[in-house]
Amino acid sequence: MDKPQVIGIGLNGLVGSRVTEILSEKIELIPMSSTTGVDITKPETLVTIKKYAKANFILHMAAKTDVDGCEKDSELGEASDAWRINVGGAANVAEIARETGKKIIYISTDFVFDGKKSEGEEYAETDQPAPVNYYAETKFEGERKVEESGADFAIVRLAYPYRAKFDPKTDFMRAIKNRLEQGQPVKGVTDHIFCPTFIDDFALALFTIIENDAMGIYHTVGAQGLSPFEASVIIAETFGLDKGLISETVREEFFKDRAHRPFNLALSNAKIETLGVRMRGFEECLQLIKSELQ
Repeated sequence: MDKPQVIGIGLNGLVGSRVTEILSEKIELIPMSSTTGVDITKPETLVTIKKYAKANFILHMAAKTDVDGCEKDSELGEASDAWRINVGGAANVAEIARETGKKIIYISTDFVFDGKKSEGEEYAETDQPAPVNYYAETKFEGERKVEESGADFAIVRLAYPYRAKFDPKTDFMRAIKNRLEQGQPVKGVTDHIFCPTFIDDFALALFTIIENDAMGIYHTVGAQGLSPFEASVIIAETFGLDKGLISETVREEFFKDRAHRPFNLALSNAKIETLGVRMRGFEECLQLIKSELQ
């Protein structure tokens, strides 16, 4: 049986490169990026997609994800890189998907929510987004462009992705681990709840969406909601590092003069679980990473 053909935009980064490693045996990924002459902000460069008639999916992972960088962009509005890439780019990819009859799988973020739910509550796909910073606003507008495009789509929300190793870019988990290994202090925010996502699990969730030709919005985040302070302690305990280097702080102090961060970004995976996907928690995944690194 032929493997599904999937056009992938933005496969070179932290998430996309690992997705490629994990899924290369299950699907045929056709990478497109600036190195292949594709610029999502220039729709004329996307016509190359028309050559791949057998590819039924476009996996759109390219985005400007620097939250504070996007906040600085906000003064420029629709002329900013954040808007041109995250909104205009999504609209352009969705349009070529519509023209060619392909489904767009758009990777979005937990940040689309305002985080005002009480601790212990989770956001479902049916909850209404309400962005509180410019990065989140552009990603939500990107979602809307995809939904309104007329193309078949799946919107897949991801949160704080991490992996065992990736030299070109450090994720939050390895940044904390590296600081502790070097004996440097770590400040852990206590009033922010997030669901760190093991990229290996996210990759398998993506494959399930492709395999099932699933439509609509899906949350695919780590199963464990916790604060960055709690995550830092778990990292120290897992890798035998000094917890004494970790101190508590709050969002107002840690993110002073930076983009606002929501309080509670715990997302429910109940919908993706109906397709047989199990997103694992932070502690379990760190044990897997520890074994991989030994």
